[in-house]
Amino acid sequence: QVQLVESGGGLVQAGGSLRLSCAASGIIFSINAMSWYRQAPGKQREVVASITSDGSASYADSLKGRFTISRDNAKNTVYLQMNSLKLEDTGVYYCNVRLWIDYWGQGTQVTVSS
Repeated sequence: QVQLVESGGGLVQAGGSLRLSCAASGIIFSINAMSWYRQAPGKQREVVASITSDGSASYADSLKGRFTISRDNAKNTVYLQMNSLKLEDTGVYYCNVRLWIDYWGQGTQVTVSS
């Protein structure tokens, strides 16, 4: 059974930082690409960043330079370091792995205040 469990969200002031974690189980973590998505209130879910099995990262154009995705295969965990947070970064952040279907975590709320 595939499980993705996110943690690390919270309330932070604009300009601050957060580090999200996603612990995966039920998959051979090291061979799978992992992704982070987010969904802002009233908006569609969008991809934030992805990382391949060999550690190559890609980002949404608007987030390059502020967010960093990384993975620790020994811990079956993918991370999202978010710096210089803006009000528009507020939303629910989801971990994703695409196998024969998409699997999602339950999400973690990130709220950026002014």
